[in-house]
Amino acid sequence: MTINQGADHLRAPFASRSTAQLLSLLIVAVFAAGALVALWLPVRLPLGAFYWDVAVYLDAFQRIGMGQAPAIDFFAPVGPLSYYSGALLHHVFPNAQPMLVVNWAILPIVLPLAVVILVQHEVRPYSLALLLPFLIFAALPINLSIFYPAPGFDGFGNYNRHASLLLYWMIVTLLFVQPSKTRTILIAAFMLALFLTKITGAVAGAIIVGYACLSGRLRLIEASTAAVACILALVLLDWPTGLVRAYLGDILTLLGLNTETLLPRLLTVASAKFGVVLPASALVALLLWIDLREGKGSLLERMRRMLAGPAGWLAVTLFALALFETQNTGSLEFIGLWPVLLLVLTQWRLRSDRIKPAVLALTLAVALPSLMLCIERGGRALAGAAGDVVALPAPELGPLARVTVKRGLAERAAFMLDLYPKHAETFRALADKELEPSAILYAEIDYQATWLLEVRQGLLALRSWEAREQRRLNGVFTLDFVDPFNALLDRDPPRNVPIGIVPGRNLPTLTERTLASLADTDAILSPKCPQTPARVALARHYAAALADRRHVALSACWDMYLKVR
Repeated sequence: MTINQGADHLRAPFASRSTAQLLSLLIVAVFAAGALVALWLPVRLPLGAFYWDVAVYLDAFQRIGMGQAPAIDFFAPVGPLSYYSGALLHHVFPNAQPMLVVNWAILPIVLPLAVVILVQHEVRPYSLALLLPFLIFAALPINLSIFYPAPGFDGFGNYNRHASLLLYWMIVTLLFVQPSKTRTILIAAFMLALFLTKITGAVAGAIIVGYACLSGRLRLIEASTAAVACILALVLLDWPTGLVRAYLGDILTLLGLNTETLLPRLLTVASAKFGVVLPASALVALLLWIDLREGKGSLLERMRRMLAGPAGWLAVTLFALALFETQNTGSLEFIGLWPVLLLVLTQWRLRSDRIKPAVLALTLAVALPSLMLCIERGGRALAGAAGDVVALPAPELGPLARVTVKRGLAERAAFMLDLYPKHAETFRALADKELEPSAILYAEIDYQATWLLEVRQGLLALRSWEAREQRRLNGVFTLDFVDPFNALLDRDPPRNVPIGIVPGRNLPTLTERTLASLADTDAILSPKCPQTPARVALARHYAAALADRRHVALSACWDMYLKVR
């Protein structure tokens, strides 16, 4: 059975449910209203793994507010779209909890496109089945991989989740929207958004669009028109700004810095998401066997039917999404399979074949684990927020520190901040051997709390130093993964440097432009609580920028290298 036949098969019993479409639009409106209220209120969220990733976005928002542009003025690990849409939300809701701002940064783009899809007549029977899973996955900052056992919201994987949500609706467009100008515009819009969000998302999207042409679901003229429209939009964006060329340059630089081969990454994805990949692969095999068993006509005709049917779509979508996930840490892995699984369910729901229970069981085995994990992790985080938790004592950090932590972890965080400088030699010895203080240090919630307290200590020390010396620093550069101080102090960040720095992944060779920019920056900060391999590597990498600067012991956890007037 082909995709089109499956759609026709479903339409008859559900055509009378026109209220489903209106209900879907109402749910979208309620969801959007709830998100706006949550952004407006001083919400305090449970601290989770890699929370400091949200400060990378705050750094980007500050830079954009100061007139800088991603890829042109600073080296960004991903595309500019999420930074600009997030900066808009941050401007409108400056006191919003950063995890919500960053998590929902894609909603101003994806929700209007989803509404356009939902109002299409042919999508009406499927509207609730397509919308509700999407809203569950989009609602909270939750990844579908667990990096730390304690409950909390995830600060990382945001741009991966953004691309996953865009891919979800692009696949819906290809499978459920009938050929029209609207569908062509939607495909162009999703591909443009994917390209400007994360290039690997665009690669996965291109594979799926290419397969849609191969299977006959998308006419070549539609795909060509969408491609031309997408390229034209990029040219118009690049013409006055140079943004696209700079972004492509950054992509080439990242490719040069990340040389790991594809196969080990695919195996990592398969093992990490074995609970999805195994039943999905089994379902593909079962559907292919059924198609071959039931198929009539020549081998070529049967192959065409398999390409156009759910088996082919499931196989290619699984591959494209796995390829996308090879570059991700934290994501909504494989939620793009849901639209294909919906077709399988609708095609088999009324069949009386003896193999039907196996097909339905495998379909649910692919779909339910991700859904239940998302609901469970979100529920645990929200329920945990009502337990024995405390607010982190760092009001000076504003919304960034508007988090809750279990009392024991909060006490440990404060203790470790005091312990690190007392045993600095021990942690420096570990760092020199390229060993972290803990194998999962950055995923540990107590370390993220310690980092916030460390930033607070540095912020207070900077303000005290400025007041004492009667000197206002023009900007700051921090030798760490993230640099929150310019946003907290409202200063101008240095240009031509990376954000979200991970040595070995997105740390380009030091250039004269970077050194000149850093030379104009008053302060370079070096965090010490604790010394880590990444912090030591960054200090070595930027050693030339520290020359001829005055060393200031700013606090127990911070050194400052001051530009001499």
